[in-house]
Amino acid sequence: MQYRIFLIEDDPVIARTVRDYLERLGYAVACGQNFAALAPEFAAFDPQLVLLDLSLPYRNGYHWCRVFRELSPVPIVFLSSAADNLNIVTAMDLGADDYIAKPFDLEVLAAKVQAILRRAYAYARPADLVDCGGGVMLDLGAGALKSEAGTVELTKNELRILQTLLAQRGRTVPRDALMTALWATDCFVDENTLTVNVARLRKKLETAGLPGLVRTKKGEGYCIE
Repeated sequence: MQYRIFLIEDDPVIARTVRDYLERLGYAVACGQNFAALAPEFAAFDPQLVLLDLSLPYRNGYHWCRVFRELSPVPIVFLSSAADNLNIVTAMDLGADDYIAKPFDLEVLAAKVQAILRRAYAYARPADLVDCGGGVMLDLGAGALKSEAGTVELTKNELRILQTLLAQRGRTVPRDALMTALWATDCFVDENTLTVNVARLRKKLETAGLPGLVRTKKGEGYCIE
């Protein structure tokens, strides 16, 4: 599995150095571009870890930590030269998972990244695993379908749809209810968007070995029997 890391650093030299180093280790890294509006980039990339500089143009790292925390439980690590106790405590109070002082050693950064990702995703609690049937498990923490055949990653919308349907297993979930569930992760979802997401989810379920799991109830909605 290739973990996605969203790097938010306004110093282009540091950003390029960290990105290149982490990519050599096999991570997928996206660097924040629009420091005035990072939320759309965050949502589009759907990262599994955020590396967040404290001092940024327009809004500081504290602001973006609050914004990201409202959108996702994704682990957040601050990178900052302001390593005094007040800043560290403030970051942790806002929901950060770690605080790394600049200048930092790239090997130390990589070790911390690996440890945080391992805690957050590799050691999923049993409660994070939902049985889809047919030997396929839905890993809520990793956002993926897992079986002996391998792992199939889901987008946040696909995950939310499948999670909602599994929670109502044996009952038909109206399309309106699914769109409402998706509004929690997207700014707007219409009928067409829902149809596209369900179609993509079905293809991924088929890849995982569960063709036909999601059934259409004409004029009503969808269900998993």
